[in-house]
Amino acid sequence: MVKLMGSDLKSWIEVKEGSDFPIQNIPFGIFKTPGGNARAATRIGDMVVDLYAFAMHGFLDGLGFDHELFNSTTLNPFISLGKPAWRKMRERLTMIFDENNPELRDCLDKQNEILFPLAGVQMLMPVHVGDYTDFYSSIEHATNVGIMFRDPANALLPNWKHIPVGYHGRSSSIVVSGRDIHRPKGQTKADQAEFPEFGPSKQVDFELEMAFITGKHTNLGQSVSTGEAEDHIFGLVIFNDLSARDIQKWEYVPLGPFLAKNFGSVISPWIVTLDALEPFRVAGPKQEPAVLPYLQFEGNHNFDIQLDVLIQPENQLPHLVCHSNYKYMYWNLAQQLAHQTVNGCNINVGDMYGSGTISGPTPDSFGSMLEIAWKGTKPVKMPDGTERKFINDNDTIIMRGYCKKNDLRIGFGEVSTKIIPAIPTS
Repeated sequence: MVKLMGSDLKSWIEVKEGSDFPIQNIPFGIFKTPGGNARAATRIGDMVVDLYAFAMHGFLDGLGFDHELFNSTTLNPFISLGKPAWRKMRERLTMIFDENNPELRDCLDKQNEILFPLAGVQMLMPVHVGDYTDFYSSIEHATNVGIMFRDPANALLPNWKHIPVGYHGRSSSIVVSGRDIHRPKGQTKADQAEFPEFGPSKQVDFELEMAFITGKHTNLGQSVSTGEAEDHIFGLVIFNDLSARDIQKWEYVPLGPFLAKNFGSVISPWIVTLDALEPFRVAGPKQEPAVLPYLQFEGNHNFDIQLDVLIQPENQLPHLVCHSNYKYMYWNLAQQLAHQTVNGCNINVGDMYGSGTISGPTPDSFGSMLEIAWKGTKPVKMPDGTERKFINDNDTIIMRGYCKKNDLRIGFGEVSTKIIPAIPTS
């Protein structure tokens, strides 16, 4: 059973009101200082905890951790130890940073080697992503797209309520927050045109998603049940799965999106563990008709994670365009992993699984510009007087996510990326 950390627990590290990173969170990431090497870290408030230095100063002694696990460019070596090790690490960190524990609190020399202000470090990709699957698991999003592009009376395709629809994506172009993404180029075809044309996409869009990261290896031929799935999941990140809608429209038949989706996806730098999210479990939507036995599950596998999307034009303040929630997902993460592996597909540590666009039941909760501006027919008014049907060059897309229950807030921070002009074709 998970040992929940009470909302009254406090750290001797200052945590500002409204912070996503109280001592109850203990997320994991990879950072580097100017001139330093990449190392594993956690975060409390606005301080980054160097886990390699933490180990070298003896704070992990007796727990069986190899110190070099944390002197790494990725979290994969640590994650591969499994859930008992993740919990052991979180418990030790919580103990050392508890406001009543003097071991590190009263030792300034060690603090200077272990703690770094967030503003002075660079956050890096937290994991090496070997494989990436993108699901299509929001019934509101799938229905909206079906209404726009197909028969409104039959918006969902016949298989949608029977399987967590997904496709295999490109892992090499998943990057961490703060990375600029060039506008993609590709073929597009206007409805009345006889032939396609080539050039920069005119319809770059965000897709508001969460993604989970697997922390356990399976062998080819092995399946993971819904009951076992969460033992294989290390944690979650916010996931901006960028899309080029005009390129996608032309290319997706018969095999799905290709150039429209592989030019860049952006994640938040801190992985929040399922244990930290435990207090925020909720029931998901009722699934009708009943799913096949391998997709049936017990308990709650949805999480009440509030999600915001903002667009920030160059030299302007960010403007909120979406407020949604991960709890709306029709297919939950346990079902997604069970479906991914039911045919014997093997999984590896660090693999990433996008939820699919997260849309809610109201227009202000739609998780993409395609829906918010309804295929360009309802442009979004910006504070500077301009309008957005899709994303303009030099717009920055900002996504934020957090859970809140009574006095406890656990969050992911934010993921941001600027869309910059396409590189001219030589």
